[in-house]
Amino acid sequence: MSTADKLERLRVLREEARQGGGARRLEQQHARGKLSARERLDLLLDEDSFTELDAFVTHRASEFGLEDELYLGDGVVSGSGKIDGRLVFVYSQDFTVFGGSLSEAHAEKICKVMDLALENGAPVIGLSDSGGARIQEGVASLGGYAEIFLRNTLASGVVPQISLIMGPCAGGAVYSPAITDFVVMVDGTSYMFVTGPNVVKPVTHEEIDLEGLGGARIHNETSGVAQFLAPGEPQALDLARRLIGYLPQNNIDAAPRRSEWSEPTLAGTALDALVPDSPKQSYDMHAAIGGIVDADSFTEVHAGFARNIICGLARVEGRSVGIVAQQPEVLAGVLDIDASDKAARFVRTCDCFNIPIITLVDVPGFLPGVDQEHRGIIRHGAKLLYAYCEATVPKVTVITRKAYGGAYDVMSSKHVRGDMNYAWPTAEIAVMGVEGAVNIIFREQIAAAADPAAERVRLVAEYEERFANPYVAASRGYVDEVIMPSETRSRIAGALGMLEHKRQAVPPKKHGNIPL
Repeated sequence: MSTADKLERLRVLREEARQGGGARRLEQQHARGKLSARERLDLLLDEDSFTELDAFVTHRASEFGLEDELYLGDGVVSGSGKIDGRLVFVYSQDFTVFGGSLSEAHAEKICKVMDLALENGAPVIGLSDSGGARIQEGVASLGGYAEIFLRNTLASGVVPQISLIMGPCAGGAVYSPAITDFVVMVDGTSYMFVTGPNVVKPVTHEEIDLEGLGGARIHNETSGVAQFLAPGEPQALDLARRLIGYLPQNNIDAAPRRSEWSEPTLAGTALDALVPDSPKQSYDMHAAIGGIVDADSFTEVHAGFARNIICGLARVEGRSVGIVAQQPEVLAGVLDIDASDKAARFVRTCDCFNIPIITLVDVPGFLPGVDQEHRGIIRHGAKLLYAYCEATVPKVTVITRKAYGGAYDVMSSKHVRGDMNYAWPTAEIAVMGVEGAVNIIFREQIAAAADPAAERVRLVAEYEERFANPYVAASRGYVDEVIMPSETRSRIAGALGMLEHKRQAVPPKKHGNIPL
C-alpha cells in the first residue's frame, strides 16, 4: 500500500467515525428534537478547539451478533477542548450507536478523559444520552459504570464536574451525574430514573410516563437531583459554558476574577427601603441580591427547588462568589429539610473550589411540624450547620431582618467561623420572635393585668426596643458592624479584598462524618 493509499485510508476512517450510527439514525435523532453528539460539542467548545481521543475504538463483544455490528468510537465522542480559552475535558454519548448504551470500551474512553482531567487539573463535562448498560455485554458493562463512579468520586472536590442530561439517563447511569457538581437537564427531551415506568408498574402498580417519573421538571422542582432546567439543548450547552466561567480549573487555583464589571442593576439606595416596617410583610430577596452583585452576573442554582432559600453564583467587582439567601416570599424564608439540603450542597461546592460565600439572612427558624421532625429535620438541618462550620473559604454574612434561634447560629454566624458579619438596622437577632418571647417570659404578668391585651402590647414594644435589634449582638462582637443597606455592596467588596489570602486550617483527619 502506497503512502497516498495509507493517507486516504485515514481520511476514510475519520469520516466513518464522524458518521456515528449513520445518516438514517442521525435523522431520527434530529426528529426527536435532539442534536448529535458532535453537534453538541461544537456548541459547547470554542471553535476549532476540540481534540478527539479514541475515535477508532470499537467494542470487543462477540455475543448476540455484536461481532458483526461495529461502529468506530463505540457510541461516545471524547477528548479535550477549550471554553473561553480554558482547557476542559469532555465526553458526549452518541444515541445513534446502540442507543448510546455503555459497553466496556465505551466506559474505558470516558475513564481515560477523566484520568487526564485529574492529572492536568481541568474540569470534566459529560453529555449523557444513553439507554443505560449494554445488556449484551453483561457484567463487563456494569464494571464499566463502576469504574466511572470511582473516578467521579476521586475527582470530586478536585476538579469541577458538570453533567448535561441530553436524553435518557437510566439505571446505573444516573449515579455518575448525581456525584458531579452540577446537573443540567433539558425540558421535554431528557429524563433520569433508576427504574423506568415498565418496571415501576408491575412492582408498585403505579401508572406513570417517562416525564412524570423522571423528567427535567420533576428533578428540578421535586427531587432536587438536577440544579438547572434548560428550555433546549443550545441553552443547556450555553449554561455549561457560563458555569465554567465562575469556577477555577481545580481546587488549587483561585476562583476566576474578571478585570471588568458593571455596577448592580439595582441602585444601592433602593436597599434602604427594601425591608417593610411590618415583620409580617415579605419582600423579594432577589432585589437585595440585585443591589449587591455585578449586573447580569447572578446565575441561580436549584431555582425551582426549595424556593424558600436562594443559592447562586455571581460576581462582586469581578470576583466569583456564591450567594446563599433566605427568600421571605416563600414560607417566610424558613429552613426546612429541602432548603437545608440544597444550601448545604451549595456551600460545600463553593468551599471545594475556593469561591467565597456571601450569606443574606432573614430566617424565622426551622419549620415546625410532625412531618418535618419524623423525616429528620434535625439530621438535615445539621448538614447545613456542618457545611458552614467546615467551610474555610471567605464567608461574609449580612443579616437583613430576622435571625432567630438555632437558625441564626447555622446561617454563617460569627460562632461558626463567619469572617465578616454585618447587620442592617432592621435586623432582629433573638432566640425567637418578639411576640412569642413575650408570651413565654411574661405569661403570668399578662394574665394578671387588668387589661391583658394592652399589657401585651406594652411589653411587646418594650421587648422589641430592648432586644429586637442588632445592637446587642454588635455589643458582643457577634456582628462586626451595623451598616446602612445601601453600604452593603461596598462592605462586601472590601471584605472580599481583605480576605483574599485567608488561610484557615482544620484538624488533621481522613474526612469528617457529615450527617447524611
